[in-house]
Amino acid sequence: METLQTIIEITQFSLGPQGPLIVFGLFFALLALVGYWALSEEKKDPVNKLEANVKNLAWTKRSNEPLALRETSENEFLEKYSGLLEPQDAEELSEIRGRLMAAGYRSLDAVRWYYLSQVSLGLAGLALGWFVYEFFLSAEKQTVNNMLIYITLPGAFGYLYPKYKVNNMVKARQQALQDGFPDTLDMMLICVQAGQSLDQTINRVARDIGFNCPEMGQELSIVANELKAGKERSAVLADFGDRSGVPDIKSFTTVMVQAATFGTSISDAITVYAAEMRDKRIMRAEEKANKLPTKMTITTMMLSVPPLMMILLTPSVVQLTGMNIGGMF
Repeated sequence: METLQTIIEITQFSLGPQGPLIVFGLFFALLALVGYWALSEEKKDPVNKLEANVKNLAWTKRSNEPLALRETSENEFLEKYSGLLEPQDAEELSEIRGRLMAAGYRSLDAVRWYYLSQVSLGLAGLALGWFVYEFFLSAEKQTVNNMLIYITLPGAFGYLYPKYKVNNMVKARQQALQDGFPDTLDMMLICVQAGQSLDQTINRVARDIGFNCPEMGQELSIVANELKAGKERSAVLADFGDRSGVPDIKSFTTVMVQAATFGTSISDAITVYAAEMRDKRIMRAEEKANKLPTKMTITTMMLSVPPLMMILLTPSVVQLTGMNIGGMF
């Protein structure tokens, strides 16, 4: 506390009475920016580089020795503190890695950046809560309960925010993949019927569908690069379904693997599945349209019934209570 008091006196002498608020505010803002930047930095995804995608296979490959498959990080800071910024349990590491990949974070340091953002935002929340508790509450209010509320809650919010953001990104990405999947199947059907092979079809569709659905374009680009690297087609398609997390895509990859295994026509399989996906898209649109009247009814009742009751009941209330409305004005 003596050190803190010295810092406060120095800032008051240098910057005036508001000096401590300015210094501590800048410190908390810096901590929050570090955590947010750590969470947002993972958008740099080299999906178009074959070497990076080959490295990513080491993370997704199912092996009995997953910890031995870790690549060397390009970030010296994260590599230095890797023991603290990633779980040592192989199953937990695989789970969080798959979750981040589903959200669009595929770099080798994604797990470390995720835990670094949790720690940074959590500490920033604790520091902010302590600052408010120490300088904005009177001595009477500085109780143990208030200390737990003002310090613990901001720290918990900062720690859980990265998880909340990743979950929202996973849902948004899966919804985008589901919305763009029928168009992807139609484009694949056109390419296959034109005489192109499945590998050529995936390359062409990945390039063209990216303008309409960037998420689908990225996923198909990964599939194309893995096929170029020599990975088995059935394993590539299975990984594509697992990464997406969309049941329709998982079913489609299963159908494609079965078609390749039993030697049936891929064109026929895509034709049947494309028609089914178009029907399901229409059914989803009809489902949303059928839910709309119910939602509008509830909203209409909440906004119209209270004013209507006031208009109808006010004269009766006035008569029963004997209020003189005119005398009030």
